[in-house]
Amino acid sequence: MPNNRNSLRATVAMAVLALALPAAATPHTSDWQSIMAEAKGQTVYWNAWAGEERINTYISWVAQQVDARYGVELVHVKLGDTSEAVSRVLAEKQAGNDERGSVDMIWINGENFAAMKANGLLFGPWADAMPHYPLTDPDNTPAVRYDWTIPVDGLESPWSSSQVVFYYDTALVENHPNNMAELLEWATLNPGEFTYPQVPNFLGNAFITQAMLELSDSTKLFYEPMQAEDFDTATAALWEFLDELHPHLWRSGRAFPSNSADLRSLMGDSEISIALSFSATEASGAIANHELPDTVRSYVHDSGMIGNMSFMAIPYNAQHKAGAMVVANYLMSPEAQAEKQDPKVWGSGTILAMDMLSPEERALFDDIDLGIATLPPSELGELLGQPHPSWVDAIAEAWQTRYVN
Repeated sequence: MPNNRNSLRATVAMAVLALALPAAATPHTSDWQSIMAEAKGQTVYWNAWAGEERINTYISWVAQQVDARYGVELVHVKLGDTSEAVSRVLAEKQAGNDERGSVDMIWINGENFAAMKANGLLFGPWADAMPHYPLTDPDNTPAVRYDWTIPVDGLESPWSSSQVVFYYDTALVENHPNNMAELLEWATLNPGEFTYPQVPNFLGNAFITQAMLELSDSTKLFYEPMQAEDFDTATAALWEFLDELHPHLWRSGRAFPSNSADLRSLMGDSEISIALSFSATEASGAIANHELPDTVRSYVHDSGMIGNMSFMAIPYNAQHKAGAMVVANYLMSPEAQAEKQDPKVWGSGTILAMDMLSPEERALFDDIDLGIATLPPSELGELLGQPHPSWVDAIAEAWQTRYVN
């Protein structure tokens, strides 16, 4: 999910100005029957990134389901950037609108979650009380309790799991790289055959964050709040790598694709032969949809790949909190999770722990054909956690200054 760096900084700056929030009307999250009764007939405005048509189609499917099952109308407020919704909540706060907010639910990223949580702009805690939440096995799944190192504390619910993978065309590439050093060597020998989305697109951020972790002698520092005096030394290897890599990228690094869809298009048109994704099944889904040739396969780097959970948050002043909780709970259901994981639909990973499901619920996942380009779970390698948002924010801003501004 994308995030605009300048908008995020403005969002945080505005949040610092916010006054203490009054208590908002709060549904009793422990009484699920009352929540469902209150939700019936509500219209929930879900603010979510709209930059990928497969995701938009899935959200439309969810809207049909929650309407039929619970009598909740779900409206997808299509965003180009998550910070648009955050800024709207802040503007309403400054205008004194503490009870009738226009944003009921946000597909939120780690940086914006950290800013909203720090400034008391989120409703909750509520997520832990959702009926489907235990299916994530939260006691044994730290990823559902921490969002980019920030404790969730029941203020958002998980709904999707993602991991970065690379994919390549086996008809064009004999031996794929296994780490960033080998990628640089390969790109030097194959100029124009690789690129990544322009930062601050979320996939572009993921690539430079992956490189930062791989090229560092010690990654511990990146999982703590950044200290300005550490930045230059800690990121020196990253900039040296990118400075060497960029002249060998597609269009010699003078232009970058905007997002994952543009990157797929370049791959489908054989303009590049190695790309990356934040979905382990994206390549298979693209093959099934005739966007990529069936010679494409996925791979990961030896030292592991970045992954994270995507979360749903409810603003403090949302008008339809009960409806938002019903939608968020349905998004965690086995039915919704299995539909989402199908590469022909979206291909995003599930947040559910299979040993927490009934045999009938597990069968929903067993029946999914993950596709010929998808690595089995045993071959996805080590999952690397997202660094603290302050580091991701800082390297994205530095990337813009160094390569765009």
